[in-house]
Amino acid sequence: MKDIEKLGTICGKIISLGLSNDTEALEKATEELLQFLQQPENAADMPVNRLSASKERSFTGFLKFTNEEISRMPKLFRKYFRAEGCTVFYRKRVRGIRSCSYEARYRRHGYTISVSSTDLKKLKQRFIQALHEADLKEQIDSVPTTFHEFAMYYFEKYRKRTVKPITYENDMYRYKNHIRPIFESMQLKKITPAMCQHLLDNLTARGLEKTTDEVFTLLNKIFKMAIAHGLMERNPLAISIHERHESEHGKALTKDEERLLLEKTAGTRYQLLFAVALYTGMRPNEYKTAKIDGAFIVAVNSKRKTKKVEYKKIPITPMLAPYISGITELSFVRLEYMRNKMRAILPDHRLYDLRTTFYTRCEECGVAEVAKKRFVGHSLGKLGDTYTDLSDEFLLSEGKKLHY
Repeated sequence: MKDIEKLGTICGKIISLGLSNDTEALEKATEELLQFLQQPENAADMPVNRLSASKERSFTGFLKFTNEEISRMPKLFRKYFRAEGCTVFYRKRVRGIRSCSYEARYRRHGYTISVSSTDLKKLKQRFIQALHEADLKEQIDSVPTTFHEFAMYYFEKYRKRTVKPITYENDMYRYKNHIRPIFESMQLKKITPAMCQHLLDNLTARGLEKTTDEVFTLLNKIFKMAIAHGLMERNPLAISIHERHESEHGKALTKDEERLLLEKTAGTRYQLLFAVALYTGMRPNEYKTAKIDGAFIVAVNSKRKTKKVEYKKIPITPMLAPYISGITELSFVRLEYMRNKMRAILPDHRLYDLRTTFYTRCEECGVAEVAKKRFVGHSLGKLGDTYTDLSDEFLLSEGKKLHY
């Protein structure tokens, strides 16, 4: 009975020290337990459970990991091990004089990991490998299998890192308005080619050919990413019938149409917005970045290939000056509102035609080619971009030519 009481005392001490993370004291208590289990005694005085222990004795120890070994663990586990003392409990099982094995167990933070080996060094290696397998499994398990949830996963983890912020924003707009309402939270595997075809046909029937192209491209990227993650076997768009529409070049407004657009919006905020768009030649997706900076309108150049944000400067020309007098800040409405307003006044034109009109007027007014390219955000060529640094005075003087 005294032995049983002593065993209980030692075990209680080990449990208490384990909760306190006092590694040094815990090792001493473990050694005490080992010595107690290995002391000789008469089988007649042994309890039944101690008799079985004589055949297969086991005790608890610690695997200590060096900094170099911890550096080979997955990132998340590195943090855990450094915060918790770099140790893992292991059990040694002895089955005879020369036969023993080691088993390491890790049951923390929602993980249950168990590995075994007849060699402590190999046990460490297997344990680190098991950590990597557990980390990989969690990553796989954390990937959503439903359409909307996976699409958001794709946008946040991949799309955002590969495109410019303005492209990302436009992609999200198309997704929310045209794609999500169709598929919502369907299981990816249940999406059929017929569903995709119906979506594309519906957009085309509404006269949204360019939007159809954009939706097809975006949806195709989502499906390909799902296939890469092992969530789909085939791309539902693979057999979809879709012919890309031919892009139409912009059509410049006549001078009478210019006047009509500005007269019809007089007294509303749209007059200023159309005037800025018309007399700066900005791309529609650049409107929201436009700011007044002294004698210039400054905006992000959205067509640069590099990730570096580049700006372009367009002079406040004689044509724009009357509309911007006394204005210090620009605040554009959503492009859809501008498109609808313009369509109501000039049904044969689209918003991008204002850029074409500006480019055309630069040609008609004799603006220097190099200045015109700077205004609209075109490249001067690799050599030209590297060695050309146009002065504000030159850009202003060329801008003054836009007076008709």
